[in-house]
Amino acid sequence: MKLNWTHKTFSFLLSFLVLFSTLSLTIEKHFCGDTLIDVAVFTKTDMCGSQSPDEDHGNRIKNSCCKNEKEVVSGIDQLVSNSFDDLDDLQQLVLFTYSYTYQQLFNELSQAVVPHRNYSPPLITQDIHVLHESYLI
Repeated sequence: MKLNWTHKTFSFLLSFLVLFSTLSLTIEKHFCGDTLIDVAVFTKTDMCGSQSPDEDHGNRIKNSCCKNEKEVVSGIDQLVSNSFDDLDDLQQLVLFTYSYTYQQLFNELSQAVVPHRNYSPPLITQDIHVLHESYLI
């Protein structure tokens, strides 16, 4: 039960690791002067009050204090998956040996026959250590 729970947990975490490593984001920032006005991840940024996106680009005078920045966080485009046959002979041997010994750690031992299971020790009539005066120090 415990091994099954840990297996599911690690599988879930590794699937999220693959998902987030392949995810790409574009972060847009709008500055007016040195102050940050708006940050957008999935939508467009809001403009300053002096600029409106509805105005015609030809009639608008550019405001030199406002600027837009874009940061692109790119993910991994291709995932590499190797098969067992792509490994060298020594690497295959080590991997097979490791997996076999690791699997054998969790096998339950069979019930061994214990010949002295129903043996009752003899009754002690005298204390032997006191009788021979042999004490452990």
